[in-house]
Amino acid sequence: MGTAPETTFVLVPGAWLGAWSWHPVARVLREHGHRALTVTVPGLSYGSSPVGLRLRDAVDHVVGEVVDRDLTNVVLVGHSWGGYPVTGAAHRLADRVRHVVYYNAVVPERGVSMAEENEAYGALIRESIAAASDGTVPLTLDAVRYGLMQGEPEEMHELVFGLTLPQPGRYMTDALEVPSVTEAGLDASYVLGTDDTSLARPGTEFAARLGVEPHMVPGGHMALLNHPEDIATALLKLL
Repeated sequence: MGTAPETTFVLVPGAWLGAWSWHPVARVLREHGHRALTVTVPGLSYGSSPVGLRLRDAVDHVVGEVVDRDLTNVVLVGHSWGGYPVTGAAHRLADRVRHVVYYNAVVPERGVSMAEENEAYGALIRESIAAASDGTVPLTLDAVRYGLMQGEPEEMHELVFGLTLPQPGRYMTDALEVPSVTEAGLDASYVLGTDDTSLARPGTEFAARLGVEPHMVPGGHMALLNHPEDIATALLKLL
């Protein structure tokens, strides 16, 4: 009998974030004997220009990371805005993906962009794009302090803020023209932080788009940084 292919977790970050945001979780997954690939999409690393990037570029990048490494038996995980590239990539990688996981993430609806998920968020996103010479959406320290990492120490706020980069604007205003991954026949789960207050809609609504109940984990929107063991444990339970 042949040996089953090794599971690889492909971890896709949220807006303003790079692969670094998943490193603590990836370390725990590797300690449990699994492969973990952390992804930075175009425009979210120094030396990578955000100008002209579209959502399809982020999707293409995730697909390329998997195909170029010839990965199979993949658990594709998206955090926050990362639900968009993960969804687009999952449709194109259906023969390689074992499971799709949304962690504190948007589960996109066909034809609905990130900016359209929440009226207030959408107005801020469009104002930011209009004001930026490169069409990006910058993150503010107050957004980290009072939204993404509410209640965490100020040193953590400043550290995380210093690691972020402006989000390419079209990543937020472009939509996917595909159905949910479960409608396409892929297995999927939703993992939700008990204290997440940053999602455009309640996480239970996003989970319902997949037809599932959320798996609850401790922490807020960015608990992948300060509760990595809990997040990794939740992912491993889905295998």
